[in-house]
Amino acid sequence: MEIVVQEDGKRIDSYLSEKLDFSRSKIVKMLKNNVILVNDLPVKNSYIIKSGDTIKIGEYSEEDMNLEPENIPLDIVYEDDDVIVVNKPNGMVVHPAVGNTHGTLVNALLYHSKNLSNINGEFRPGIVHRIDSYTTGLLMVAKNNKSHEILAAELEKKKTHRKYIALVWGVINEDTATIDAPIGRDINDRKKMCVTSINSKHAVTHLKVLKRYKEVTLIELSLETGRTHQIRVHMNYIGHPVVNDPVYGNRKLIDDSGQCLHAKELGFMHPTKNVYMEFTSELPDCFTNILKKFE
Repeated sequence: MEIVVQEDGKRIDSYLSEKLDFSRSKIVKMLKNNVILVNDLPVKNSYIIKSGDTIKIGEYSEEDMNLEPENIPLDIVYEDDDVIVVNKPNGMVVHPAVGNTHGTLVNALLYHSKNLSNINGEFRPGIVHRIDSYTTGLLMVAKNNKSHEILAAELEKKKTHRKYIALVWGVINEDTATIDAPIGRDINDRKKMCVTSINSKHAVTHLKVLKRYKEVTLIELSLETGRTHQIRVHMNYIGHPVVNDPVYGNRKLIDDSGQCLHAKELGFMHPTKNVYMEFTSELPDCFTNILKKFE
């Protein structure tokens, strides 16, 4: 369904609940899960509509949005009363969305712990930050709202230590480099991000070469910002897309295990103990198996 707005000044949740005869809580759920887009972009329920806005409303079922705990094994690196550090496996989606409400990290966390923050809504309990489903490695999870607020503020202020390892196509000649290029949604494919000046956000990635091979380069990356698909988009932008990335780069796929991108290091000030904590994670088999092909 598509609606072209012909008035100004109303919140989108109020406007659509009247227009569609849906409850506001249902509209809020749909907005949070990107079932409703305004001008092809997700918006918050507090968004104020403008004449000329195009609102697209996707298929939605209340059943699709039921969120249940699932007994899925988790690789817990650290846990206390405030925070969990988990080593996310290859292929696991971080949080549910319409049509994908099972097998996610959130489903596993709900089974593992009854104490998770709820700041990000009922479908993202505990989730402070995300990595892609086929990116492996370390994530921090908040077990209460106070911890969530502190950890989120640390991320916002760029004080969180995050280091990634990636295998990229081509040989990078420079030992170090910084990519400073804004990222926004691709106007030709709304599921993808790209470097663009249109409705974009500032994005900075630093890289260091670890080892060069004949066809690929092993690199270490650190982020100043945390944009959607940032590393994958930036590496594709400079002509060195991540190996085995099924979306960016249009290069051959080695197998179906997903991109060679791993969140190796994570460091932060503990939200209540006020001590710095840092964790590391080894490269998973899906990454090393591909790397061996180039050695």
